[in-house]
Amino acid sequence: MSRSVQALAYARPSALASSQVGPSLGLETAGGLTPRGAEAHPRFFAGFLSDPRIAARGLLAVADVAAARYYQRTLPASLDPVVTGNGDRLRFESFSGCCGVYARLDVLQEGLDGQETGHGTTNVDVNAPLREALSRITADDPLHLRVGPEELAVTTLDGPVVEKKVPLPDRWLRGFAEAQVASARFDLRAELTAERAVAFLRSLPRIPSSGNAARGARWVVGSGGSLRPTTRPVPGAVCLPGPERLVALQRVLRDATALRVYGPVADGAAAASAWEVVLPGMRLTLTLSPDSARGFSGEGGVLEALATEDAAADAELVSVLLAWEPRIEPVSLAEQSGLSVERVRAALTRLGTAGRVGYDLADAAYFHRELPYDADRAERHNPRLVAARRLAGEGAVTLDGSRATVASGDRRYHVRESGSAFSCTCQWWADYRGRRGPCKHALAVRMVRRGATVAGGVR
Repeated sequence: MSRSVQALAYARPSALASSQVGPSLGLETAGGLTPRGAEAHPRFFAGFLSDPRIAARGLLAVADVAAARYYQRTLPASLDPVVTGNGDRLRFESFSGCCGVYARLDVLQEGLDGQETGHGTTNVDVNAPLREALSRITADDPLHLRVGPEELAVTTLDGPVVEKKVPLPDRWLRGFAEAQVASARFDLRAELTAERAVAFLRSLPRIPSSGNAARGARWVVGSGGSLRPTTRPVPGAVCLPGPERLVALQRVLRDATALRVYGPVADGAAAASAWEVVLPGMRLTLTLSPDSARGFSGEGGVLEALATEDAAADAELVSVLLAWEPRIEPVSLAEQSGLSVERVRAALTRLGTAGRVGYDLADAAYFHRELPYDADRAERHNPRLVAARRLAGEGAVTLDGSRATVASGDRRYHVRESGSAFSCTCQWWADYRGRRGPCKHALAVRMVRRGATVAGGVR
């Protein structure tokens, strides 16, 4: 598995300390991008939290996911959460080490009391002493929040005094992107009141029955303002794969005002789903992959948007128009760029692959952020995409009307096109029927049909 080492440099450890205005939570930032360009320690916010106890628990839930592996639990995992300032809110994101759970805490404008929130994205240090201090916040006394360094510290420190080096696998980056693509296809399936939400979530197991996460899909369906289990994916049902992976939500149940459940149209196969706890001035969302033992990285939802040079050019154009908006409207971008809405959405998918946009289910809209990683690696090293480019570049594709033959090794695979869909005679297609994106043969055919420029073979 391809991976690199990510160095996160902080001016000092994050800490909860006393100050002239009372308790002060200082979240230190690493390098990241802002409207002014790259900054070593960007500053996003200084003010008060409207509900400090709830915010502390929400932040701990995001940190729980960052440090967790819900499958193959013996392997260590930890990557500091990502924070994005969108002008009217702060978003804290993380992704589990097993690549199967995405978490985000949105602290909305009504949850913040201070100066205007800045714009940009970076990592924030969430260390063990800070986690312990946050867990001790039990009252709603005023709590000052600072995201980024104090001005004096910027001018007096010679350099970072805290550095973390963590492994960053390609599949982690691909999974981060795939989770956004999956979410954009979800609809609201159920909304529960606080009382029923708490009852449902507390009824779920906190640990799997065996050493690794339990396999197999479970389904639930909205009924009478609550959720009931169903043995099959009836209309309106939502897949609940590995229910123990929702354990991080337990931290905030005391203050929940509602639970919203999102998912795609049920087609009989296990599917991803999202679980959003609504809190005063905040939202905490967990998005689960279709199987506890299967991360988001292999879902293939981004491959169509990566397969052509047209999408690359469109993404470059659309990226110029982004301005750290909390809500990205494809219709507005289409008007500004002169592209169709369909091409704008494909461009946003490609930008999501590079970590440049996320998706907010509550707003049903994309938002601008720039992950502080070499996220383009997710495209360069995507196994199916690399293999498809090699096949197209080697002339392995022979077109014949709506059909095509792809030579791979000593085998020949037959790809058939029907509208925008493809089918193939390979084992991948037989196993998944397009539910995990196109196979490498269909991708190669699509590249050749659209006249994609393929140069240099494997990149």
